[in-house]
Amino acid sequence: MKFLAADDTAIKDLFGGITPPEAMNIGGDKPTEGLGKLIAFGINAFILIAGFSLLIYLLWGAFDWIASGGEKEKITKAQNKITNAVIGIVLIFAVLVIFNLIAGNILGIVNPNNGGFEIKLPTLGQ
Repeated sequence: MKFLAADDTAIKDLFGGITPPEAMNIGGDKPTEGLGKLIAFGINAFILIAGFSLLIYLLWGAFDWIASGGEKEKITKAQNKITNAVIGIVLIFAVLVIFNLIAGNILGIVNPNNGGFEIKLPTLGQ
């Protein structure tokens, strides 16, 4: 056994070398960059889906208002839909601004880039 312990190549010849699987080149050389890009993509997708959903809800409220025929109850429901959609849009923008302020300017985790942002996850060591 001393022979195997003294020579690293003999161990590699016997058991084979360990190589990490090839990445899909999502984040370059480091896995944390890929995870950061995946998280950033998820946040961007959530914001996009929420924005479209709120736009559809806003248009639905406008359509209900037009189709109400002057009935007070239907107009009130339509106004509530429009109000809730506008509040949702304001909340999305507020969350984006607060997230960018805290994670970008204060913690330095988020870096804006073309069409979105890149998240740099903190790592131990190098």
